[in-house]
Amino acid sequence: MAYIFSDVSRTFSEYLLLPNLTKKDCVPANVNLKSPVAKFRKGERAPLEVNIPIVSAIMQSVSNHTLAIALARAGGMSFIFGSQSIEEQAEMVEKVKKYKSGFVISDSTLRVDHTLKDVLALLEKTEHATMPVTDDGSPTGKLLGIITGRDYRVSRDSLDKKVGEFMTPFEKMVVGYLGISLSEANDIIWENKLNSLPIVDKNQKLHYLVFRKDYDDHKQNPEQLLDDNKSLVVGAGINTRDYKERVPALVEAGADLLCIDSSDGFTEWQYETIQYIKKEYNGKVKVGGGNVVDKEGFLYLVEAGADFVKVGIGGGSICITREQKGIGRGQASAVIDVANARDEYFKETGIYIPICSDGGIVHDYHVVLALAMGADFVMMGRYFARFDESPAKKVKRGNSYVKEYWGEGSSRARNWQRYDLGDTGATNLKFEEGVDSYVPYAGKLKDNLDVTLSKIKSTMSSCGALSIKELQETSRITMVSSTSIKEGGAHDVILKENDY
Repeated sequence: MAYIFSDVSRTFSEYLLLPNLTKKDCVPANVNLKSPVAKFRKGERAPLEVNIPIVSAIMQSVSNHTLAIALARAGGMSFIFGSQSIEEQAEMVEKVKKYKSGFVISDSTLRVDHTLKDVLALLEKTEHATMPVTDDGSPTGKLLGIITGRDYRVSRDSLDKKVGEFMTPFEKMVVGYLGISLSEANDIIWENKLNSLPIVDKNQKLHYLVFRKDYDDHKQNPEQLLDDNKSLVVGAGINTRDYKERVPALVEAGADLLCIDSSDGFTEWQYETIQYIKKEYNGKVKVGGGNVVDKEGFLYLVEAGADFVKVGIGGGSICITREQKGIGRGQASAVIDVANARDEYFKETGIYIPICSDGGIVHDYHVVLALAMGADFVMMGRYFARFDESPAKKVKRGNSYVKEYWGEGSSRARNWQRYDLGDTGATNLKFEEGVDSYVPYAGKLKDNLDVTLSKIKSTMSSCGALSIKELQETSRITMVSSTSIKEGGAHDVILKENDY
């Protein structure tokens, strides 16, 4: 007969954290939210970490390049949605990787025989007003000069005027040489009142540009998640159908982390996909699998070689997998079970597999609960869909603005590859596992995320934890009744109207 779990399937809303002793140094400003997102051995550092334990969901209505840039600048990571053509997804990844702070490889380079018309066309295409001029027009050619908006006047100069006639020549430029630090480059920029500083080698070949605006930007975003080349870190979603064509394009575009996007990851298709990536790329790109809700599913994907495992089925605000198929598990129960399996595996093998809690987050404190229960980071969709940076439309309904938000299992997404079962195709998607909806418009990502992170750090301080690891080791959690949930909110009062 079927195996029946005796434990009740529980959600985050059924739990509260108990406060621990808060020492004088345990204040929000000292809380470290850095967390691993790829497996590592005991005593070693994870090859890939996030500065805040939050990533955005692999969804059409959530994770495009604009949101990925905004979230990476805040310290998190986005997974560019995979339910689009390979070329479009790779292009989004490239846009994130090219948005650099620090040492930037130019993608707006000209030759001396180009014309002002070419300059204006490149400006319209890239919106980059600073254009290096090299001998061959490549980003790594011999630097001959540079063009900025101060070098020409559209109202007076002919469109046929050659770049070599109006560029600032190399002899009159201030440059830095390869090996210079970012701090030293910024000092030169400030001392010479420059907007940018080209970095060349001893043969005058161009390597990078350093911009004044990036220095200011970094000061405003100290938690930016950058790779070794000072590019923003970005992930990408894949499926188990076209991965042999999609993965090479995403790796070429610069994706740092891949994740197989599926409502059910406990399948042979995921096993084969992960093994293919591990064999073909030998660690060049990391890959996560999921979603699973128990020890068996976790260990299966770990055996396949997954660098992290995503947990949760049916807990998303637009997900109706449980309603349609009767499959899933309360998110809290799923995270606790998989985290226990992860810890057992770590003790036995010395290999730590990060887990991602995907779904079930309603309130900000639920993020802390997920982390305390063992998750290393959380994935959210509805939370990010509300912001300016998400790709969905902002529309007005009644007196309020909302943003569209739809699930990958909805007919609008028509993401048949995500819910693929073998040889079936798009025309055989007989029912939906997601809905099409609206979420209240909330403004800019950074403004909202700053508030959420403040709440998370404050809650961790009350729990006496300065790191996520310490939170997992020392937190105390209690179950709550329905009446205590009611007690926890405003009750037995008449709330004032905010009419000012």
